[in-house]
Amino acid sequence: MRKITKVAVTTISIALTLSLSSCYGSGPDAATRTITRVTDGNEAVVDTDGSDLRVNNLLLVATEDGSAVLVGTIVNRAEATDQIIGISAGDAQATVTGETKLYTNKPVTFEGEFANAKAVFPGVNAVAGTHVDVTIGFARAGLVTVSAIIRDKRDLYANVTTGAKLATPAATPAK
Repeated sequence: MRKITKVAVTTISIALTLSLSSCYGSGPDAATRTITRVTDGNEAVVDTDGSDLRVNNLLLVATEDGSAVLVGTIVNRAEATDQIIGISAGDAQATVTGETKLYTNKPVTFEGEFANAKAVFPGVNAVAGTHVDVTIGFARAGLVTVSAIIRDKRDLYANVTTGAKLATPAATPAK
């Protein structure tokens, strides 16, 4: 009798421990099972009127001169070429340099090792830790607005600058 009670208590204890401490114990829709974000950046999908654009990991980095620099990637998955015609954050308009044409599956990357575009919001007095609405205007897809966090210039973003020149030259595919 004692042995059966001991086995039963042990089995129940193990079952409760596994079910209450694991994500599965909360069900298939548990908050810890549905987390997919791996960056601070925000994302958007534009799939209207034949467009298929993906805005990935979008955020701003506050620089020491009070400006903000856009970080993120935009990919056009549609057959038709699109183009970035403007970017704004709040009431400020970005100065955009580099690649603005969105060819099929050719990313336009703002900042980083593979950057081929740059968007700088001069003198906006960006405050790290706050959010701002960033609106990107596309020639075909129209406007998309994303709430983006403003990060400070450290860790992954330590090398972000407001300089107008890109670290690598923009490559434009022949069409």
